[in-house]
Amino acid sequence: MVVGTEFYKNISYMMSHLFLLLFIYLFIVHRYSKEKTSGICFISFALLCTTDCLKLNVFPDSNLCYVLVTLFQIFVVQCTGIFIAKERNSKILFIGLTASNYVIAGSIVSTILYFYTGYDIFSLAGSFVVHFVILLFLVIKVRDIWHEYQCEKTMKSWWPLCLIPAFFYCGFCFLSFFPYTLDENPRSIPGVLFFVITMFASYVIVFRYVESESRRQNVYWKNVLFSSYIRGLENQYYLVEQSEKNLKILRHDMRHFSGMIDSLLEQGEYDEIRKVTKHINDVTDENRVVRYCDNLIVNTVLSNMMEKAEQFDIEVRQELFVPRDIPVNDYEFASVVANLLENALFCVKKFVKGKRYVDVKIDCSTDHLLIHMQNAYEEEIRFDERTGLPQSRAGGEHGLGMQSVLAFSDKIGGNIGAYCENGLFHIMLFAKFREDMRRTGNISDDEK
Repeated sequence: MVVGTEFYKNISYMMSHLFLLLFIYLFIVHRYSKEKTSGICFISFALLCTTDCLKLNVFPDSNLCYVLVTLFQIFVVQCTGIFIAKERNSKILFIGLTASNYVIAGSIVSTILYFYTGYDIFSLAGSFVVHFVILLFLVIKVRDIWHEYQCEKTMKSWWPLCLIPAFFYCGFCFLSFFPYTLDENPRSIPGVLFFVITMFASYVIVFRYVESESRRQNVYWKNVLFSSYIRGLENQYYLVEQSEKNLKILRHDMRHFSGMIDSLLEQGEYDEIRKVTKHINDVTDENRVVRYCDNLIVNTVLSNMMEKAEQFDIEVRQELFVPRDIPVNDYEFASVVANLLENALFCVKKFVKGKRYVDVKIDCSTDHLLIHMQNAYEEEIRFDERTGLPQSRAGGEHGLGMQSVLAFSDKIGGNIGAYCENGLFHIMLFAKFREDMRRTGNISDDEK
């Protein structure tokens, strides 16, 4: 048999379509159930195989038919990926174009194997092995990363990155299939192989870029936390300084108040005495520095959040126990508290007076951590099917706070969940610490 036979070409194309849709099915976070998604992918597969008959069997010598059918198949494949995706954006297009490139790499290997061996079956078997190995490697090494990036908002647009797989795809097509195939122009084989290597190297660079962008966002939010922490320390320092100054004045004036009280006692002016003592108590209360918990960093962040609550006239009902030394990273824990409380304040700040409140319960001891916050809500809350946590409606860089909370929960081996009940939104994080964590006092970064 020769490489141009209908049998070889039909099976080869069918195999490519199969692995192409498997890639899309496995690497895209689904909008629908597994059964419905599988059905959509099967319909696309059948449509691709049917249209192959036009360019391979009905009009095998027509370049126009080949181009038109190929363009239609590209449209079907990319639309399938976007249609089944939970988030329909440029990231999904990037994944679809990337899938096409990996599949073309397997098809090129098939043609090269036949050219050097002359056996159809060996060529198809080799193509299957290459397709399978590439897919298996990517599923093991990359799939979870891609699923995570699809849910993150770390990059506003992936349209520029989509140009990379698009140009590679066009290059593969013109070098390997149109207007001359590799078996018709074997001198192109070395160039095509180097092109495949270049593609894999380029994707490594893309992965590094995406990873660095994600890290940049993490650094940004850490800087936001530290900035909030510094502002809180500055506020507390100012309050302590002012309180000490006012209390010094009060202590200086106490002898005058004492003489005034003695004089009023002699005159029997008890109402005036009550006014004087009330004034002394008011001055004392005004200069009292509020302490929400014993942990300095958490207390500082809470102070900052309470100031925001006062600005919007929001009542924060607290039940807090956070000792000075806790078995988790102080800054990460403070960031979690700040993110959850800030989300709650943002949700209720426009409500009527009776609904502008947030209930906060935090209990952090040597063996467990519990965070429970609840607040009223009016608009429908959308929950992520994968994490069970609320999704941001704001887009852009919003929603990263909740991702940070989830990452912290995963790091300490905790359980986090959210639900709505009787008009109240609840979010709860619970973790039970291991003995080694209690001994060391902090979970190290190596345990992420």
